[in-house]
Amino acid sequence: MKTPLVSDLTSEQNITTFFLVCEKELRNTREGKPYLRLELGDRSGTIEARMWDQFETAAKGISRDDFVKVQGRVEIYRNRPQLSVMQVRLAKPEEIDLADFLPQTKADVAKLYAQLLEFADSISNPWLKKLAAAILNDPAVAAKYKRAPAAKVMHHAYLGGLLEHVVSLCGMAKLVAAHYPELDLDLLLTAAILHDVGKLDELCYERTITYTVEGQLLGHIVMEIETVAKAIDAIEAFPANLKTVVQHLLISHHGEYEFGSPKLPMIREALVFHYLDDLDSKLAAIRAALAIDSGEPEWSSYSHALGRKFLRLDQFLKSTSAKAEENVPNPKLFP
Repeated sequence: MKTPLVSDLTSEQNITTFFLVCEKELRNTREGKPYLRLELGDRSGTIEARMWDQFETAAKGISRDDFVKVQGRVEIYRNRPQLSVMQVRLAKPEEIDLADFLPQTKADVAKLYAQLLEFADSISNPWLKKLAAAILNDPAVAAKYKRAPAAKVMHHAYLGGLLEHVVSLCGMAKLVAAHYPELDLDLLLTAAILHDVGKLDELCYERTITYTVEGQLLGHIVMEIETVAKAIDAIEAFPANLKTVVQHLLISHHGEYEFGSPKLPMIREALVFHYLDDLDSKLAAIRAALAIDSGEPEWSSYSHALGRKFLRLDQFLKSTSAKAEENVPNPKLFP
């Protein structure tokens, strides 16, 4: 395992370690001085890097998605770590373990996919059941579904993250439909299973998690509308009105125009699914922030996805309880 990881770079220090080049570009300072800007990463995250001197060779010889060995100094800039690079070279294949560079789910992927197939099989509407089965039983789709992240940064941003997210949503759908009997569980399950299939091809996740060209140009909602429409059209006599409902579930799942939804949710199940998706995404972002050692016992690291830190409630209540006990008079000392 490589050391240190990006998540370890929280104070000023000199380091020599390996990174993946996530971004690379030549820039100029306000005074016109050129420098090389890099975004370097591993399985724990990414760090901004600058090379100020003698960077011409690196600029020509290193590209995005290359593995590199870096010698540099971590500096704290605007309360965030930034790496000043002194030397950099391409890494040798034998120096690299891919497991160091892409985070992955801790869950058993095979078991998760089996759960997903069970949820799909529980759909009672025959048309929606055929649709879910047609997509999930496609070997090419299944291979990507087991590996894809749910996002580049925002939530479940690791291999297997999308599958973990979708299985969680299916479980939530069953719970909320049991609580609100007016909801159509089949529609909620279909929305959960299909709402992010566009991400299978929107994101690239071989060396780093980033966007494909198609993903940058179209986005996952447009891409999945096409994928799902083709699957529906391949099912003979699939009801036209039901196709429209499924498509609405997909294009409205972000909930607001400002968050990328072409339409607002205008079906009861579409609105409910949006909130389920939003809740599961936000809890995953909080979980990720709490998992990082921030150096503050009672606070998480800053969540850029949610724009705040989160209180470590168990630690806070424990410290409050300990202080209260300290203030209780000892009856032996004060009879």
